Amino acid sequence: MSQRIEGKHVAFLATNGVEQIELTAPMEAVSRAGGAVHVVSTKSGTIQAMKSDDRADTFKVDRTTDQVRTAEYDALVIPGGTKSPDRLRTDPNAVSFVREFVGSGKPVAAVCHGPWMLVEANVLAGRTVTSWPSLRTDILNAGGRWVDEVVHVDQGVITSRKPDDLPDFCDKLLEEIAEGRHARVPAATEAAR
Repeated sequence: MSQRIEGKHVAFLATNGVEQIELTAPMEAVSRAGGAVHVVSTKSGTIQAMKSDDRADTFKVDRTTDQVRTAEYDALVIPGGTKSPDRLRTDPNAVSFVREFVGSGKPVAAVCHGPWMLVEANVLAGRTVTSWPSLRTDILNAGGRWVDEVVHVDQGVITSRKPDDLPDFCDKLLEEIAEGRHARVPAATEAAR
């Protein structure tokens, strides 16, 4: 791994039902590269991760969605699992955090079902993303373009389809964090506010 991101702070937005490997693989990649990780969720305490349909480990929540500000972080990661993003979509603070992050031009990475948060934040108009195949229609209905690729980057938004894609997803995440902020994309993002 050649990318180093010392001094960078990365928020991992997740709640109960997050797919464990989609949380831990990027967290470990960021940590190994010198970055700091915070688990951000809707409530304090811990969140229950899953391995497919089975309970896995629990993870400590560092900050809640009503406490975080985009300015505190250099990147945002939204892991999947069918339950976590679906639950996060109902939290107005989580949705606002995602919308503001995309609008800031800082890297936002979402894997598997994580792009549901991009749909809910109304930031996909004119963007190309990938995801778990069942999100395709949601993405199209939100004005995005869906592609079946291991990893896709569009103006700092990094997306992947599934756990098998995580090595490429993590590499691209570190590359984008090292690169830093992209130019703001006012058209679709600002219109959604």
